[in-house]
Amino acid sequence: MESTSANRPAVSKTAFWDVDFDQIDFEEKDLFVMEKVSNYGTWEDFINVIRFYGINRFKERIVLAAYLKKDVLNFICVAFDLQENDFKCYTRRQSQGQPWNS
Repeated sequence: MESTSANRPAVSKTAFWDVDFDQIDFEEKDLFVMEKVSNYGTWEDFINVIRFYGINRFKERIVLAAYLKKDVLNFICVAFDLQENDFKCYTRRQSQGQPWNS
């Protein structure tokens, strides 16, 4: 587990396998961090991201995520009293018709 500092939550590198973890600006790229940890991080990482950013900021930003796994989206909806329609990734997914259903 990484140590907490004033500008970085205590998260592991688990969700950040594809980027240079040490170069992430955790304030500027808050949505990126929230999305990656929600989809691919550990439970402890998720809790620490909530603690670092706060519940209100998390709720305001996570709805703008480009992609959330279905089970993650469902969990966040229940845990934070949100609706699927609140999420950009959900409304965008619903607007994309399947080619075989045309």
